[in-house]
This record gives sequence, C-alpha cells and structure tokens, in this order.
Amino acid sequence: MENPRRSLCAVLAALAVAAAGGCSASPARDAASPSSASPFASTRTGPAQGATPRPVLTQSASDIRRTIESLRRVDDLPLYEMTFHGSYDRRAPVDEELLSAQAGDWACSLFALPASGAGGPVLFGRNFDWDDHPAMIVHADPPDGHASLSVVDLHYVLGDGGTPDPADPQTRRRMAHAVLLPFDGVNDKGLAVGMAQVPDGELPARRAGRPAVGSVRIMRIVLDEAATVDEALEIMRGHDIDFSGGPQLHYMIADATGRSVVVEFARGRLNVIEDRALTNFAMTGTGPRQRMADGRYRTLVSGMPDVRDWKDAMALLARVAQGHTRWSVVYDLRDATARVVTVKRWERVHTFPLVQR
Repeated sequence: MENPRRSLCAVLAALAVAAAGGCSASPARDAASPSSASPFASTRTGPAQGATPRPVLTQSASDIRRTIESLRRVDDLPLYEMTFHGSYDRRAPVDEELLSAQAGDWACSLFALPASGAGGPVLFGRNFDWDDHPAMIVHADPPDGHASLSVVDLHYVLGDGGTPDPADPQTRRRMAHAVLLPFDGVNDKGLAVGMAQVPDGELPARRAGRPAVGSVRIMRIVLDEAATVDEALEIMRGHDIDFSGGPQLHYMIADATGRSVVVEFARGRLNVIEDRALTNFAMTGTGPRQRMADGRYRTLVSGMPDVRDWKDAMALLARVAQGHTRWSVVYDLRDATARVVTVKRWERVHTFPLVQR
C-alpha cells in the first residue's frame, strides 16, 4: 500500500512553498554544474528581482506539520481524509506549474555555539533533510583561498542516476564538480556556513556591476575567501544572490570567535540577524516570542545551554531530526573537524579532519 502521507505531502508542500517549508526545495541554478538536472546557476538574466506574488496557500511551519499529520487513508478507492491548517486565496488559479513545483518538505535545523569554557570547542551543528540522495564529503584547498571541508548532496551534480559508480570516468568528472556546491562547510580559519529554505521575501534590486552568483555557489566563495563573520558578510553584500530555479534560502554563518549571524533577504534588502539558531521561518522583523513559536527553533534554543562537546551537539540534532533527515553534521570551528551521521544512525559517527592524514 502506498504511503498516503508521502504521496500527498509532496502536493501539499509544493502548494505551501511560500510558507515556512524547510531547507531548500532545490537551490538556485548554477550553470557551471555539469549535470543538466542540476538546479544551480552562476549568472542571472531576465527581469530584476523584486516583490513576490501573494501565495495561494499561506501556512506556518506548524500549519504544514499539522496538515500533513492529519492525512489518513480511509479505504482502497483510495479515499483520503485531511484537515487543512492555514489560510488560502480562494480566488487564485491553480495550474500545473504550481502543482508540479518542487515539494518544500525540507526541515533543516542549524545552530552555532561559542565555547562553553576556556579552551572548549566552538560548534556548528546542522541537520540536512531532503530526499534519498547520495552525499559526499569534499576537501578543497585552492591555491588562492582557504582550505575547507564541506558536505554536498550529489544529486545536484549527478542527477537521478542512483548510486554513483566512481569507476566510470564521466561519473568521476561530474563528482569533481561537487567542490563548487557545498550545502554546509567549514574552512581552516574556523568560518562555517550552512543554509535552509525560507519563505520568499522581497529581494534587493539588482545593482549594476555587482556579480550575480547562485544561492549555493555563494557558500563556496565564502568558504574560500572569508575568515570571519564580517568578511563573509562583505562577500554576501558584494553579490546578487540568484534564487532562480528554486526557493529562497537564508544562511547561518559562524566563526572561531563564537560569533554567529543569520543572513536573510527580505523587505528589499540583505538583513543580518544576530542569532544562534536557524530553521525555516522568516526571521526578519521577528522577536524572541515569535521565534520561540517554532518547535524546532525552540528545541534548539532551549537545548543549547546544555551542550558542552560535539556529542551533546549531535544529541541536540537528534532531538530535531525529521523522518527525512539525510545527514547530521557537527563542525568544530577550532580544529575544523566534521563529525557526520547519516540517516539518523546515531551510533555510527564518521570523523573527517580538515587535514587528511
């Protein structure tokens, strides 16, 4: 019997893409990617970015969760039952473009913590929640930039080819391009960055002379060129971030001093929000009470004071993991080490130092 929650979740989440859905239904296109299936683009043409249209469905993260949890199969017609939570535009058209949009059931969770004591670790934790795709740890050491360690969803360089075969020359060539598309990572200066999906906000107007760059490629530039949060923000402000082909993202950036910020595009500008937790609701213009209404954000904020080491950090990620969590990673920003768990196998922790021995 098919899983009604999985099959209908895709339709619901596609319709709710403008609500607080998750990580990123598919990050913006990047022309440098070798895969025709890849949704990344490094340059942007066409009309300037601006105000977004009113969504057909308007749902908070809680509304989406309650709607999905209400789904049940009644009989083998099949007949289903669902209670919709949220609001909607009753006169808006519903067409195939809307219905076939990438499902927005990502539910990424990120947090950043300063050292809890003298000599303690500075930690950056992240759950990446999406479809059943292979992933890869990528070490990079460009001659003109910082060495880094990152995690990449290989679907965006390989397409829907199933399990990759590294013995195949064409597959190896595609996999090599994964260096350009980090989904989260840390560099040798202790600068870490990760992203999550966010409801669409009004983007800044494009500025003449400011290069456009894909929404994931910008993280490669940050890892290569920034040593501190301030340097990363300067890089972000110096580019037009291209979200075409996918939903908007917001970013958490942290450095070895323990400072962390959220970068979010809304109200026609880049907004920098001082915070240590990030999920999938728009944070611009919100206060502590509004943020704590989000369940995963509240769990992260309430749990962070008890985190002393990477094991505690991984345990906190376990508390906010979803059914479709693909990887959980804790970066130590002092020694640039990544500890990775895949598909919630918490007993199996892979340790990746930045410097390979």
